Amino acid sequence: QVQLVESGGGLVQPGGSLRLSCAASGSIFSINAMGWYRQAPGKQRESVATVSSGGSPYYTDSVKGRFTISRDNARNTLFLQMNSLKPEDTAVYYCYDLHSRTWGQGTQVTVSS
Repeated sequence: QVQLVESGGGLVQPGGSLRLSCAASGSIFSINAMGWYRQAPGKQRESVATVSSGGSPYYTDSVKGRFTISRDNARNTLFLQMNSLKPEDTAVYYCYDLHSRTWGQGTQVTVSS
């Protein structure tokens, strides 16, 4: 049974930074592609960034140059470093295991002055 637990969300001012973490258990984390998704109120869930088992990243256009996805296979942990945050980044952020199709419970990110 794969379990994903996110942490690191919160309230931050525009231009600020946050680092999200996703601790994985119950899977062979190192071989699974992983991703971060987000869902803003009234909007569909969208992909933010994904990373292959080998570490190759993919970003949606709106976060390129501001967000960095990474993984620590030894610690079974996925990260999302978010810099230069904008109000439109406000959403619930979810960790996703693309192999097992498992979602985490989500962590709220609010960008507001």
